[in-house]
Amino acid sequence: MSGKEHRQSALSTLLIMSCTLSSRILGFVRTAAIGALFGAGGQADVIHLIFNIPNNLRKLLAEGALSTAFIPELSREIARNPDGSQAPKLVQSILGLQTIIIVPLLMYSLAFPGTVLAIFERFKEPEKTALSVVLFRWMIPYLLLVSVSALMMAVHNTLGRFFIPAITPIAFSICVITTLLLGQARWGALSIGIGVLLGGIAQIVLQYPTYVRLGYRLIPSFTFTNPAFLRVMRKWVPMLITSSLFVLNNQVAMLIASFLPDKSASSLANAIIFYQLPFGIFSASITTVLYPKMSKQSAAENRKEMLGSLEFGYRNLWAFLLPSAVALILLGEPIIAVAFQRRAFVLSDTIMTSRVLAAYAVGMPFVGLFNITQRAFYAMGEVKKPFYLALGIVSIDIVFSLLFVFFADGGSVSLAWANSIAFIIGAIVQFLAIRKYAGFVMNGETVRTFLKVTLASAAMAVLMISSRVVLGTSWWSMGSSWSALGILLTISMVSAGLIFALYWWLRVEAVSIILKKGNRHENVAKQ
Repeated sequence: MSGKEHRQSALSTLLIMSCTLSSRILGFVRTAAIGALFGAGGQADVIHLIFNIPNNLRKLLAEGALSTAFIPELSREIARNPDGSQAPKLVQSILGLQTIIIVPLLMYSLAFPGTVLAIFERFKEPEKTALSVVLFRWMIPYLLLVSVSALMMAVHNTLGRFFIPAITPIAFSICVITTLLLGQARWGALSIGIGVLLGGIAQIVLQYPTYVRLGYRLIPSFTFTNPAFLRVMRKWVPMLITSSLFVLNNQVAMLIASFLPDKSASSLANAIIFYQLPFGIFSASITTVLYPKMSKQSAAENRKEMLGSLEFGYRNLWAFLLPSAVALILLGEPIIAVAFQRRAFVLSDTIMTSRVLAAYAVGMPFVGLFNITQRAFYAMGEVKKPFYLALGIVSIDIVFSLLFVFFADGGSVSLAWANSIAFIIGAIVQFLAIRKYAGFVMNGETVRTFLKVTLASAAMAVLMISSRVVLGTSWWSMGSSWSALGILLTISMVSAGLIFALYWWLRVEAVSIILKKGNRHENVAKQ
């Protein structure tokens, strides 16, 4: 991949990062509003757990396994038929498949919510169980809406249109926040269910105009003999099984949390909100740009360029995720206090959530490397190895979770530690697997980037620890305030400035590509 292509990838990634940042900030506002209005337990536990159900199912039936299997074949159809005659037929067949699978599931869930919820939660309090049924009926239709939206996003991204798909989550968050703030006094927790439903509709409406202009329609086809569709199915089934493992893993964690004391499920859900801010901005953005590119390179049988794209992903994921993880570990308490600690969300909730967040953050860089490596396998058409690797990670995670919680009296923080340990092991094993399968070896540029980023992150850690020693904890322990926000922003900006300066001085690619520094990147990854 040439320097020009690297820069195009970087600029596309930067665009998605900007949109994702806005979306994540709104996600913070949404979760902060839930915390302020409902606290960190009781109704909040139910809200977080119920929304987790359609959110996890979409990973199987929408933007997860199905989109992952769909994008390479859509890229192939576009390349083979530049006139655009075949790709829309494939999309319509995928819509037909989603209709056949999701609509019956949706109807059964609406008619018999209790039998479905029995799989996902074990609340001891009758009021929690009753609320979960009501919220589930309002939130489960989101599965169909987000599935259609995810397919539209995949079409846009494959055709190099990244902006519209990137802003759709913003519309979703605005809908949820608005209905929550305006409707909570009248409808209580039900207001967020209404917001989720409206947000799902907004995601489709926002994408529809450009989707139609690109030559596609939201009309399902129930003709499933298209060769491209059959190839998608051959990939999707093993990918579905692989994704199911991670969804199962997440649901097992939430199920275990429902056995733990009150606020345990909320501490996990709230920690993940903060975790997803940097992870969603950096990892999801880089993967969104590189996966279609790697799929096209693999379809053109250019493995050298495909592995060059993977190296580009490794370097930049490490450059962004390692300092992000350090920041969440060392600044987790003040970040959570400033964002959430008000009204029903108290200091003990902040401390509990920050401990869970720190445990999750330890594994963050490795989760990013694992995800991009898995996409590289899929881009090459290999689905068995990712499955076995995923099975191993999930097994390790569940075993450690059970040991920590039921045999070592661990709380929700132990579930986060189990997840991080599993992904650290998984990232290393998967790197060894792709090295053996495709000859992927990190070149000198990538190794040097890893070392430079680690050094810069260590310097940032020293700065953050020093600020904690000097300032103490009183400035944030009282909760959200303008003075606490000012101090936190100052520490964050100085830390970010230090990282940026060190990256610039050390010529780390993540900065030098964007700033057009030096011509030495013109031939990076041409190997």
